[in-house]
Amino acid sequence: MLVHVGHSREQCIVTENMHYQVELTLKPLTSIQTPRATVKKPYNFSFPFFAATSPGILHCVYATKMATLKPSFAVAPPNTNPIRFGCFAPQCFVRVPKPPSFHRRFVSTTSLALPRFQRTIRGGGGSLIRCELPDFHLSATATTVADLSTESTVDQTQIPKGEMWSVHKFGGTCVGNSQRIRNVAEVIINDNSERKLVVVSAMSKVTDMMYDLIRKAQSRDDSYLSALEAVLEKHRLTARDLLDGDDLASFLSHLHNDISNLKAMLRAIYIAGHASESFSDFVAGHGELWSAQMLSFVVRKTGLECKWMDTREVLIVNPTSSNQVDPDFDLSERRLEKWFSSNPSKIIIATGFIASTPQNIPTTLKRDGSDFSAAIMGALLRARQVTIWTDVDGVYSADPRKVNEAVILKTLSYQEAWEMSYFGANVLHPRTIIPVMRYNIPIVIRNIFNLSAPGTVICQPPEDDYELNLTTPVKGFATIDNLALINVEGTGMAGVPGTASDIFGTVKDVGANVIMISQASSEHSVCFAVPEKEVNAVSEALRSRFSEALQAGRLSQIEVIPNCSILAAVGQKMASTPGVSCTLFSALAKANINVRAISQGCSEYNVTVVIKREDSVKALRAVHSRFFLSRTTLAMGIVGPGLIGATLLDQLRDQAAVLKQEFNIDLRVLGITGSKSMLLSEIGIDLSRWRELLNEKGTEANLDKFTQQVHGNHFIPNTVLVDCTADSAIASHYYDWLRKGIHVITPNKKANSGPLDQYLKLRDLQRKSYTHYFYEATVGAGLPIISTLRGLLETGDKILRIEGIFSGTLSYLFNTFVGDRSFSEVVAEAKDAGFTEPDPRDDLSGTDVARKVIILARESGLKLDLADLPIRSLVPEPLKGCASAEEFMEKLPQYDDDLAKERLEAENSGEVLRYVGVVDAINQTGTVELRRYKQEHPFAQLSGSDNIIAFTTTRYKDHPLIVRGPGAGAQVTAGGIFSDILRLASYLGAPS
Repeated sequence: MLVHVGHSREQCIVTENMHYQVELTLKPLTSIQTPRATVKKPYNFSFPFFAATSPGILHCVYATKMATLKPSFAVAPPNTNPIRFGCFAPQCFVRVPKPPSFHRRFVSTTSLALPRFQRTIRGGGGSLIRCELPDFHLSATATTVADLSTESTVDQTQIPKGEMWSVHKFGGTCVGNSQRIRNVAEVIINDNSERKLVVVSAMSKVTDMMYDLIRKAQSRDDSYLSALEAVLEKHRLTARDLLDGDDLASFLSHLHNDISNLKAMLRAIYIAGHASESFSDFVAGHGELWSAQMLSFVVRKTGLECKWMDTREVLIVNPTSSNQVDPDFDLSERRLEKWFSSNPSKIIIATGFIASTPQNIPTTLKRDGSDFSAAIMGALLRARQVTIWTDVDGVYSADPRKVNEAVILKTLSYQEAWEMSYFGANVLHPRTIIPVMRYNIPIVIRNIFNLSAPGTVICQPPEDDYELNLTTPVKGFATIDNLALINVEGTGMAGVPGTASDIFGTVKDVGANVIMISQASSEHSVCFAVPEKEVNAVSEALRSRFSEALQAGRLSQIEVIPNCSILAAVGQKMASTPGVSCTLFSALAKANINVRAISQGCSEYNVTVVIKREDSVKALRAVHSRFFLSRTTLAMGIVGPGLIGATLLDQLRDQAAVLKQEFNIDLRVLGITGSKSMLLSEIGIDLSRWRELLNEKGTEANLDKFTQQVHGNHFIPNTVLVDCTADSAIASHYYDWLRKGIHVITPNKKANSGPLDQYLKLRDLQRKSYTHYFYEATVGAGLPIISTLRGLLETGDKILRIEGIFSGTLSYLFNTFVGDRSFSEVVAEAKDAGFTEPDPRDDLSGTDVARKVIILARESGLKLDLADLPIRSLVPEPLKGCASAEEFMEKLPQYDDDLAKERLEAENSGEVLRYVGVVDAINQTGTVELRRYKQEHPFAQLSGSDNIIAFTTTRYKDHPLIVRGPGAGAQVTAGGIFSDILRLASYLGAPS
């Protein structure tokens, strides 16, 4: 075999027992022919791929000038069969047990300073090859069918291992420009570890640019040349800003050499219209080479010893069929020892993302593989810790883009981090955890832009960790979107061995990835989630595979449920904490979210549910809030900013900060609507300026649009509409709101005292759903009347009678109607003081009291309508038709004598007049009337506008349960509504 190398006709002669003799000429890569070596100068080879056109091949020899490397094979005495590169030199022999048979194959070499060859020798028998190199020591590796004996003739520098090493990984954002590279160098310098290995990614966006080069070349887009020039310019400008003198010249020389080789490679891809995975990996990995070299130069400028490592010389991985790679730790460890013996240093800057196969073909660790590189290097060095530097403060309890209140987790176990990575959380490369777990090496996630943040530590916590025991059992939540659920169902599946194997064997043949599996214990159905882009191929393959079973009826259906998402709750303590699943599903139910499938492993590190994709963010917020990782957030809409509504908004404004800080309740008013205009906001209205904003930015009122805006915000899982009106038209919307999962709070009595059938329908929906309907303020304003009644009934007590003064206005009138004062005088005084409605007839008619009686009667189980109640109206019959309130007030004194007479009779008997409502549960009736009470009766002792209600029950038969207090006024009514809002927040997960 004769090989022409260099300027003169220097010869390489290979004689294999005189059986084979071939002459090869190595030429630059200039056409679509099989790629060959590009020789720039003698002994400094830099070529992408090498292949022989004859039946023989030289496959992988490593050599470096003046290096001392361990030969990979037995050394034998010289003989007359030399391989000669140039002139006379030391001799190195490789003994091969069998005569070689030569096969054509590609060989990779990419190092700038280290020529990389590979010799594959196969066959039987025995042969001897002698190598002579001028002032080179040779280290050769051979792939052969038979085992090759190895022995070292040169001592190596042993690499120290253990806690003196710290490993750092800096992502593309961290080295995105020259200033950031300086910042990274400063972090490295300030680390007081004895030894440091630093893994770097390509500069920000460079890997994307490299893959774009390949795509353009494959599609024969000539713009790949200008795109390659942009890559060159980006690194040239960065280097000129960072380096100077010999360092700059050296880097730019290597950079231009790489760009020249890439241009030749891309030209070949352009002509072929195709790039193999090896070609793509070779091109894509250059960004890491350049960033590592620049960073090493910057560190050396500070006077520290520093070497850079092309990890393709060290990390050996075996590609798998699932777009993953498996590290070969044993071979990588030997390669690391060899590399370190030639490059001993206390600071090593290593390339992330890239590696080599056992055949020394360049490959990558796939997307986000730099984290994986750092973990592997940490395991090889048995490092003290691995620090992953990124642009966030640590690992969040949920995606902060979806959950604004997501918190940074101080610690995660390896298992928790693994689970969260798998389910798409922005934590680490999913396989990063495995190497460090072997040696219990902690991983720390830190922010290069916020060095004061402590970050998140991923480690194996001690079993008796007191602080861990105090934390919530769920550490975090993650979602995977754009999935479809496939349900295979049929009675013929039960008890038939191999059905599941057939199903998933078919899915495997399609090449689809199964994200989650769920099977009923009856074996009647199996469902599993796959990426939506793969669902059609999977369903077609399954229908083809099970066509006979479908026709015969053994399988009833193969159903595809599109538009799904997976929500996963992750936590190591879930296994030892009862009720976690209950809490999770309760939170989803209260947010009105339906679960389509459930999966949980026996380890209980995660509980996984499948939900509608449109509910993904809403569900994430709901469960995150429920486990106290964020504030309980309510999206609120206020209907009716009149006297009561305006007072409520002011109370919310004054209390919002306290609720958020002390009770973890975040009340966000997203909409305010009146009868004419409305104000909407995506994130929450500034309640300190709501009146001004409503006037300036209000739009035409539209209740449907208002509801959609408030409820359609998926970033807030719980929605409540507060109706502060007395409008029956608004009350008619309650049923639809509750059906849509919107909670309703109101002081409006119209819904609960309206037609009986509508009331029953409304209450039936409320009881069947997890949507809440609170109306405490409908009866007693701020007094706990409804809640007291419910408490009595729910604890088994039986209501006999409810009697009370339910109107603050009428309470004031009859508390003041004493002595010689006329009734009309008292009414005028109350109207002037604002204690009555603008038209006092609304109060005097008794209808408001009657509605309250109906509400309490229905709560007690009586089926009464408003028409069933006899009502004593205090409006004289002739005055009911007055055209205005003014006319009514002018004529009212004419009828003072009738009430004056009743008062006098009561006083003569030692009694007082009180306007009351009565629920007679025994006789199933209700009344509204003017009654007389003895002076010692609790009703006779009221003052001002207080209300009083007496509950007579089987437990409180002799001494009724009395509730007394202010029952009218904007402040107390708004306070009652506010109390209902806080009760709702408590039901939804806020601390009680």
